[in-house]
Amino acid sequence: MSTSSAACLSRSSLFLPPLVSAANQRTHFTTSFPHPIFQRKWKNDFQKKTVSLHCRAQLLVDVAPATCAAYGTLLLGGGLFAYARSRSKGSILGGLSGAALMAVAYYLMQSPETKAVGDAIGFGSAFLFAAVFGIRLAATRKLIPSGLLLGLSAGALVVFFSSYMQDKF
Repeated sequence: MSTSSAACLSRSSLFLPPLVSAANQRTHFTTSFPHPIFQRKWKNDFQKKTVSLHCRAQLLVDVAPATCAAYGTLLLGGGLFAYARSRSKGSILGGLSGAALMAVAYYLMQSPETKAVGDAIGFGSAFLFAAVFGIRLAATRKLIPSGLLLGLSAGALVVFFSSYMQDKF
């Protein structure tokens, strides 16, 4: 290997963590992975060593209110459609209650002080509807509408959970 190619393969170009000397065992430092939104934190205190990965992406936090509005609209539309088709009072009550819960969560997500509470309400209601649609799918074994709404509820669960975890920590 020539000297010019050896210079190109420095420790920082390989994205390796810096070396820790024995005198520097109680320090905290952070190194970056090739992707800038992931950071790996190394912590060495006495004999205890912990490594944790944290995602610093704000995408799901920004998408949570829009997900709340879209999911609430779909629940309301589904409840109205089921009521118009079969006169089911349970469907209209479920659609109205889901839309109301999502409206409250959306309203709370607008303020930074209450964003975590809004995420928790969105997560709880999406979890409730995922359980209801999962039970209904298991009983009827029909993918439409139970399976579709279960998939939408699971997607909303992922968005609200990751947004809550990002806000909380």
